Amino acid sequence: MSDNKNELHQVLEALLIEKKEDFDQFKAHVQSLSLDEKRKQGYTWNPLEVLSSGYTFGERAFIVVQRTKNLNEPHTFRSGKTISFYTGQAGVSNPERIGVINFVDRNKMKIILNAKDLPDWLGLGMLGVDLLFDERTYLEMEKALKLVIEAKDNRLADLRNVFLGKTENRFHLQDYHVVSVPNLNKSQNEAVNQVLTSLDVTIIHGPPGTGKTTTLVQAIKLLSKTEMNILVTAPSNTAVDLLTERIAGEGLQVVRIGNISRVDENLIQHTLDAQLAAHPEAKNIKKVKIQAAGIRKSARKFKKKFGHEERNERRRLLKEAKDLSSWANHLEDRLIDQILSSANVITATLVGSSNSILKKVDFKTAIIDEAAQALEPASWIPITKASKVILAGDPLQLPPTIKSYKAKSAGLGNTLIEKSIDRLPKISLLKTQYRMNETIMGFSNQQFYNNVLLADASNANLQIGDTAPLLFIDTAGCGFDEIVNPNYKSKYNPDEFLILSEHLYQLVEQFKEEEDIPNIAIISPYREQVIHIKQQIPEDEILNKFNIKVGTIDGFQGQESDIVYISLVRSNSNGEIGFLKDYRRMNVAMTRAKKKLVIIGDSATIGGDDFYAAFLDYCDKKGIYQSAWEYMRT
Repeated sequence: MSDNKNELHQVLEALLIEKKEDFDQFKAHVQSLSLDEKRKQGYTWNPLEVLSSGYTFGERAFIVVQRTKNLNEPHTFRSGKTISFYTGQAGVSNPERIGVINFVDRNKMKIILNAKDLPDWLGLGMLGVDLLFDERTYLEMEKALKLVIEAKDNRLADLRNVFLGKTENRFHLQDYHVVSVPNLNKSQNEAVNQVLTSLDVTIIHGPPGTGKTTTLVQAIKLLSKTEMNILVTAPSNTAVDLLTERIAGEGLQVVRIGNISRVDENLIQHTLDAQLAAHPEAKNIKKVKIQAAGIRKSARKFKKKFGHEERNERRRLLKEAKDLSSWANHLEDRLIDQILSSANVITATLVGSSNSILKKVDFKTAIIDEAAQALEPASWIPITKASKVILAGDPLQLPPTIKSYKAKSAGLGNTLIEKSIDRLPKISLLKTQYRMNETIMGFSNQQFYNNVLLADASNANLQIGDTAPLLFIDTAGCGFDEIVNPNYKSKYNPDEFLILSEHLYQLVEQFKEEEDIPNIAIISPYREQVIHIKQQIPEDEILNKFNIKVGTIDGFQGQESDIVYISLVRSNSNGEIGFLKDYRRMNVAMTRAKKKLVIIGDSATIGGDDFYAAFLDYCDKKGIYQSAWEYMRT
């Protein structure tokens, strides 16, 4: 067996380990629980009531439900999750429908069912919603990896060998006229030109604030002059929605593929379902489908004892309904082909690009944005569909989430873009950042990017009034020990938030009008701290006046704010810092602020680590270093 296939087989084995661990965790945490335990831990809503129901784009049935017990209690339901909607007792053989959560709002949830009819039992018996384990992602990744491993004497085999460093990565440079896009800087234009001259693979390394998405969109716009049906993907729906919005803003025809329950409402018009519904032929297709449904309903009236004539009539009606449905589906397939073939760009998540409706589409170029957040097997899914590939991302920011330590140790944590940066020449590194003050940028630049990044003149000196752009507030010696939530094993530090609040009170006092206050975000690596802060802000008369974003570091990747507070939480006598050891996570956190970055933490706890010791030294030299005692009320 070749080295190529050995490496890919190892990746496949690691993926299977991760799949098993993920499923085992799901079983341990969800399937083994009683109904009452599921309610308490937020894995089920049961009982619940239906507030409304109907049909959305693509004639998919939807329901809006509301729980009637455990109101306002924490839960695990999130937009995009797969669920089971059922009647009767959970876990017992009862009628159910599978669906995807469109949105969740405290005690209310909208579900788009994977069916075009509402269930007959909608108003009967006790109703419930359970979280399901969704293995489709794993199945698609396995399928793609096996295709890559088995590829021989075809374009996929060529691309595989380029990515594995076995064959040369080629660029067409002869007689090429260099393009210079207005409003792009030198390194961005170099990246665009690499995209345009690439015959195989282009890698764009985009550190925080360097305009990676802007560069990609301009490259796509230029590619669209010579190509149709460019495939643009990313690991998350949020990233795909951003790309869809930006590409459509350039006047290109975009079709967003995916379950509309996972698409931002502002972008629904770009989805395939919405474009189908808006087509003049759609009304005729809908009429035929309604007619077919009516005939099937008539046929179902013949249920129990009926004679020869009734049996023949039922057979005739079912055949008529089948013929009508076939005709409607044929018309719909033809419309889908028209819409897809006329698109400049088709956008989807990595897994969404495996959608069967794309089988007939011939892609020359596949683009993977945020490639550093994608498992390697997921990255191969769009690659199997194209002749050349562009990967864009930053391996020095957040990596993909992996649940199995064994799978991570086996190499699943190494993304395709990381391997490509190590193996392939001519990597495009974007060097000018447009987000933050150069002092805020400086530590990240020093630790991760060999000081090659430059702050653009437009933002190099951004700050809030005459306050320093970088501040560390040290809680050492204050007795602000971290607290562990025994239910979730996550940590929080309420005293640290009190110090943060005191600083924020003083900061906003300098603004005469509330509307003058810049954007504020509070982030933390610990979810329990985020939950605590979200509970405290509504009860605070001062902070409650402001629109303060609060979230985990992971949830804030890709976002920015004028002022960012980071609550590190860890404070203990053993110097244990847990997953603060993931320096890439801190790289993300420290590069979200535009004008002012305030970090609150215990130097006695974090200072024993070389990375944080270097950061404390940087703050002492380039920023402001204060003790929390200065903010403690007497």
